[in-house]
Amino acid sequence: MGFSIALLAFSGLLMLLVLMHKGKGGGLSDMFGGGMQSSVGGSSVAERNLDRLTVVVALAWFAIIVVLGLLMKFD
Repeated sequence: MGFSIALLAFSGLLMLLVLMHKGKGGGLSDMFGGGMQSSVGGSSVAERNLDRLTVVVALAWFAIIVVLGLLMKFD
């Protein structure tokens, strides 16, 4: 039960983190006006930290899914 709640929480957090990323262009972000923004330079510190946080949350999300799968298999 605890892992199911954790999975829901991490799924919501991962969704929010992905939506916070800036569009890189060439996809749906261009269709809705995201391609109009000019890039001032490389990634800022905030963007790099957001990338790192997204990767950490995604790895934790994946680990929870593996644990839930193992619990269901051996239960």
